[in-house]
Amino acid sequence: MSDPGGRVVLVETSDLLPGMLPFQAWDALATADIVLVRDPAAHPSAPSLHLAGLDLVALDPTPLDRGDLLLTRPGAPDDRRLAKSLVAAARERGRVVYLLEDDERGLAPALAGMVAEHDIEIELVFLAQLPRGTELLRAVAIMDRLRDPDGGCPWDLEQDHHSLGRYLVEETYELLDAITSEDDADVKEELGDVLLQVLFHARIAAERHAFGVDDVARALTDKLVRRHPHVFTDADGGEDADDVQRSWDRLKADEKGGRGPLDGVPASMPGLALLDALLRRVLRLDMMPSTPEPIVEDLRVTLDALATTRSGSEVTTDLVGRLIAQAAALARVLGVEADAAARATAARLRREVDAAVAAGTSADAGPPATDRHSPWADAAGAPGDAVPTQG
Repeated sequence: MSDPGGRVVLVETSDLLPGMLPFQAWDALATADIVLVRDPAAHPSAPSLHLAGLDLVALDPTPLDRGDLLLTRPGAPDDRRLAKSLVAAARERGRVVYLLEDDERGLAPALAGMVAEHDIEIELVFLAQLPRGTELLRAVAIMDRLRDPDGGCPWDLEQDHHSLGRYLVEETYELLDAITSEDDADVKEELGDVLLQVLFHARIAAERHAFGVDDVARALTDKLVRRHPHVFTDADGGEDADDVQRSWDRLKADEKGGRGPLDGVPASMPGLALLDALLRRVLRLDMMPSTPEPIVEDLRVTLDALATTRSGSEVTTDLVGRLIAQAAALARVLGVEADAAARATAARLRREVDAAVAAGTSADAGPPATDRHSPWADAAGAPGDAVPTQG
């Protein structure tokens, strides 16, 4: 039996997942006398509904009369014009379905302010909560638009894998700075900038018919499943994180065809980070001391040798390299990230120098040498009494 004065069903849709409609929406569509949208050619759900055999009809707004302009009526004028058209369609056709777009959230209140006087029933069908990661679809679509030869961005269109390389490095360092500052807003922003680089490279590769963003995501998820058999299968994962790391390394070596244990560490990494990455693997291979004492002794020997070498010689360069490697090895066995520790010290040195300059103790101001060197002493010099005690 039809509704006394008609029924209007407002169906919420998503431009990110235009084909995803709840079953209540499909029930309403199947029994509708007419399916209306603002623009059948532009609505994101139109292709899916056309495939389902549904015809979409454009809803033209109806001009407002003097009585429709009362300030007590809910909704903006544009929403009330569409609501008035929906009421007229329901009275004429019976069961009307209207597909809402993201910018039409004000239509329901405007319609509610009119249906009572016209004996029209109104029903709202809401989308379920969108799954996590849905906004990534919008990011991919925006990247596609930026690289579109017809109306895209000239700068984005000029880029290739090589020209973007330095931006990936810069954005990664900016992310590290944000992490160090522990500012969640900055971390979120910089993670987005790194994600942009991933989307950019994937889009460029897709234009070469090499691979696309879905291939990147699929390769990642497949790898994560393969490398975590203790999570995704019944395999034994070992006792702790170290066992899991050894399993990861073994599986990776098998996948890569038995390459060397240090393969895969990029030689272009910054020096200290490269050392730390290599030492992490060397320690797992049990090819270096696992306790601090022998490394500290090596440090003492190297420092003694440096005290007697000539500045700038090849021997000095070799000894300094050994000293840095030994310091990084000591950090590794102590469970400290050498690169992170170096960054923290660099940040401390910057603060000390800025504070000294602000206080008028720069070298140009002519204070005693001991005062001029205080930023170094406070940030990176011998710790002395500043060493924290344990226990």
